[in-house]
Amino acid sequence: MTEHLLSLMTFFPILGLLVILFIPKENEGLLKGFALVVTLITFVISLPLAFNDSFKTSAAMHYKEFAQWITIGDYFQMNYHVGVDGISLWLVLLTTFIMPIAILSTWKAVDKNVKAFMALCLLLETAMLGAFVSLDLFLFYIFWELMLIPMYFLIGIWGGGNRIYAAVKFFIYTAVGSLLMLVAIIFIYYYGVRSGVALNGFNITEFYQMGIPPHIQTWLFLAFAFSFAIKVPMFPLHTWLPDAHTEAPTAGSVILAAILLKMGTYGYVRFAMPLFPDATQQFIPFLSVLAVIGIIYGALVAMMQDDVKKLVAYSSVSHLGFVMLGIFALNMQGMAGGMIQMVNHGISTGALFLIVGFIYERRHTREIKEFGGLAKTMPIFATIFMIITFSSIGLPGTNGFVGEFLILMGAFQSELRWFAVFATTGVIFAAVYMLWMFQRVMFGEVKNPANEKLKDLSAREIVMMLPLLLFVFWIGLYPNTFFEKMNPSMQQLLDQVKGQQQVAVVEKVEPRQLHGH
Repeated sequence: MTEHLLSLMTFFPILGLLVILFIPKENEGLLKGFALVVTLITFVISLPLAFNDSFKTSAAMHYKEFAQWITIGDYFQMNYHVGVDGISLWLVLLTTFIMPIAILSTWKAVDKNVKAFMALCLLLETAMLGAFVSLDLFLFYIFWELMLIPMYFLIGIWGGGNRIYAAVKFFIYTAVGSLLMLVAIIFIYYYGVRSGVALNGFNITEFYQMGIPPHIQTWLFLAFAFSFAIKVPMFPLHTWLPDAHTEAPTAGSVILAAILLKMGTYGYVRFAMPLFPDATQQFIPFLSVLAVIGIIYGALVAMMQDDVKKLVAYSSVSHLGFVMLGIFALNMQGMAGGMIQMVNHGISTGALFLIVGFIYERRHTREIKEFGGLAKTMPIFATIFMIITFSSIGLPGTNGFVGEFLILMGAFQSELRWFAVFATTGVIFAAVYMLWMFQRVMFGEVKNPANEKLKDLSAREIVMMLPLLLFVFWIGLYPNTFFEKMNPSMQQLLDQVKGQQQVAVVEKVEPRQLHGH
C-alpha cells in the first residue's frame, strides 16, 4: 500500500464517483453522506505523508511511482510519474483536509442535482491531487486541464444569478493561459529531442538539467508565467476571480480559494522558476511590481465592497500578492513565508467563505448593510468570525502573521526592499477593511428585525469550523511543525534557481576572458 499511496489517494475519489453513479438521485442524504465518507477516507489515506519524518532530512521525491503510459516509437513518450516532496506535501494535505469540509457545507446549501454536484466534487479532488503530485509535465497538464471542467459546471449550474457569465469568464481566462503553457511544454520536449538529450518522457527533473539558452528561456517562461498568473490570479489578470467567487456556491468558493488558486503559485515554484532560472532572474522585478500592485489594489477595492463575499474575493487578490512577493525574494525567509502563506490563505479564506455561507443560508443576502447586531443573537458565530478575521489580517499568534512576517522580512533582506515597504501598506489596509466589515456585521445597528431572530451555528457548522480554528493557532504558535518538512526542498529549489543562474553567467563570461587574453 505504501508503494502506491499517492495513486490510491489520488484516484480513490474517482472510485467514489463510480459508486455515486449507481445511487438514485432522489436519495440526496445518502449521496451527500457517501461523498463525505469518500473525502474523509481520502484524507486518512494521505495522513502517512504528514507523519513521515524523512521529509525533514531529504529534499528528494518520496512515494515515487513510475509506469510507462504512452510510447510512440522513439519520438514521443509520456509516463505516469508521481511523487511528493516538502514543497508539495502540505498542499496535498491541504486538499484532502479541505474537501470533507467543503462537502459538509453542502448539507443545506445544495438542494438540486445533488448527485451531479457530488460527482463533480470528487472528480475535482482527483484532478487537484494529481496536479500536485505529477512529476511528468504532460501528466501535470492533463490534471491541470481536468480541474477546469468540474469547476466550470459547479459555478455554471449551482451558482448565483450571474453564474453563466462568471463560469464562461473563468473558462476562457484559464483555457487561454493553459494553451500557451501546452505550446511551451511541447517546445521544451522537442528542443530536448533535437538537442540530443536523452529524455525519459516529460520528466521534470530531466527538464531541470536541460540547460535551455537564456534567450529561449525568456519566451518559455512568459508562456508558463502567463498561465500561472491567471490562476493565482495576479494583477491585471485577476478580473475573473471576483465574479467566480461571488457566483459560485459556498463549497465551490471554498475549494476555489483554498486549493485551486494555489495551483498558480505552486506552478511558479515547481515549474517556471527551476525550469527557467535565467528568465526568472530577468522577470523578478516586473513580477514583483505586479505582486505589490495586486496587494494594494486588492485591499483598496475590498475596502469599497458592499457585498461580504466580494470583499473576501478581492482580499484573495491582495493576500496572494504577498505569496508571490515571498517566493520572488529568492531567499529562505521569503520562500518559507510564501509556502506557508499558501496554506494559511487556504485555511483563513476558506473559513471566511464558509462564514459568508452561514449568514447567506439564514438571510439570503450578502449585503453588509442588511446586517448588524449579529453578535447578540449569534455569539458562537461572532467568536469564530472574530478569530478568522484576526487570522486574515495577520494578528500575532495566528497563522496569518507567520506567513506575512516572513514574506516581508525575506523581501526586505533581498533586492526587493522597497517592494516590501510598499507591500506593508497592504497589511494596514487589510486591518481596515476586515475590521470595518466585522464591526458593521457583528456590532452595527440592527438594520433588519430578521437579524434578531437568527439561530446560532448548528453542531454541523461548528464541526466544520473547529479543524480550521485548530490550524489557525497551530501554525500561528508553532509553525516549525510545517517548516521543518519544507526546508530541505525549499533550499534545493533556491540552489537550483541561483546555482543554474551562476553557471550560465560563467559560461557567458569565460569565452570573453579567454578572448581578451
